Amino acid sequence: MNLWTAVRSALRALATNWLRSMLTMLGIIIGVAAVITMIAVGGGAQKRVEEQIKSLGSNIMLVLPGAVTAGGLRLGAQTGQSLTEEDAKAIGSEVPEVQAAAASLRTGAQVVAANANWSTSIFGTTPEYLEVRDWPIAEGRSFEAAEMAGSAKVAVIGQTVATQLFGDADPIDQVVRVRKVPLRIIGVLGRKGQNSMGQDQDDVIVVPLSTYRYRVQGMSAGRVKRVQAVSVKVREGQSMAEATENIRLLLRQRHRTQTGADDDFSIRNLTEMLQAQEESSRVMAMLLAAVAGVSLVVGGIGIMNIMLVSVTERTREIGLRMAVGARSRDILGQFLIEAVTLSLVGGAIGIVLGLMATWAIGHFAGWQVLMSADSILLAVGFSAAVGVFFGFYPARRAASLLPIQALRYE
Repeated sequence: MNLWTAVRSALRALATNWLRSMLTMLGIIIGVAAVITMIAVGGGAQKRVEEQIKSLGSNIMLVLPGAVTAGGLRLGAQTGQSLTEEDAKAIGSEVPEVQAAAASLRTGAQVVAANANWSTSIFGTTPEYLEVRDWPIAEGRSFEAAEMAGSAKVAVIGQTVATQLFGDADPIDQVVRVRKVPLRIIGVLGRKGQNSMGQDQDDVIVVPLSTYRYRVQGMSAGRVKRVQAVSVKVREGQSMAEATENIRLLLRQRHRTQTGADDDFSIRNLTEMLQAQEESSRVMAMLLAAVAGVSLVVGGIGIMNIMLVSVTERTREIGLRMAVGARSRDILGQFLIEAVTLSLVGGAIGIVLGLMATWAIGHFAGWQVLMSADSILLAVGFSAAVGVFFGFYPARRAASLLPIQALRYE
């Protein structure tokens, strides 16, 4: 019996009991659809984390003030005012692993431009901040040294602010008012998107640190210039742990911290936090795919069960075929083809359902999904392997029957 004859015979046998065949394929259909959907959801989660890492920038650390103790009570992180602009400059120049460091101050305010207004974040920092965050200027330019030194009334805005205040108009050289301070827009930042907390990073106005301090906030020109945070970018290929330790030693020396005393600041490795989140997403995607794969195994057990029933029902047919010249390998091939056909047809239906489910999750639930040809090939290959694995024993049992005993079977 050639292959095509065996395929036709197998399809005819399955079509004879089509309802039973469909119920048998149900486990494979659900398993393949679940594998494709879960891999797409897990891949989308990983892609989202990768985008967040990319938008954050590479090798980023954040130095924050420590806690304040008042009346024996620790008031929590970032309640102190231990960091200064000079600390940021020292980190950038004295720590060899550091590529750039930028001090910053931040607040929220209502911004007015002509007849439009928008509530956004006002960020006072230095040009090094854009280098730390790998944040390019899409239009215009960044701050110049003279503007930083002279507290110039200039600003660089994010994409969201540009859209809300000016729509499709060109915002360059337009004027916005922040707390009655007119600021001329000299640049527009490239799009960053949302961060890991779901906050819109493009909803920001960046001004020179001195402009923020003396014009927007109206601070006095004191000798010690406190800041809320210092963003640090470590050079490519340098150890983040070594950079963290060197920054810690430098700041303890600058702040004259006594031996054994707690640091009056904290250092957070933002890249490692997101990479840990990425690893968690990858593990979760693998677990989801493994759970979905269990249903494929259950479907395979169903195929084995129904094929054993089929062997029993068709014992006399097997005996007749062998009596007229069919070889054991012909009987083995016929039943094996039936099992693989059940798996492949079920896999094809499962692919269609999986694609539909993935589209529905992305469209209606708003989740980010990532469909790949690899996941489809994996599901199809696994379903075919299930058919061969679970169909071999019933096929082998049918092929091992003796013709005379099969013909006498009642």
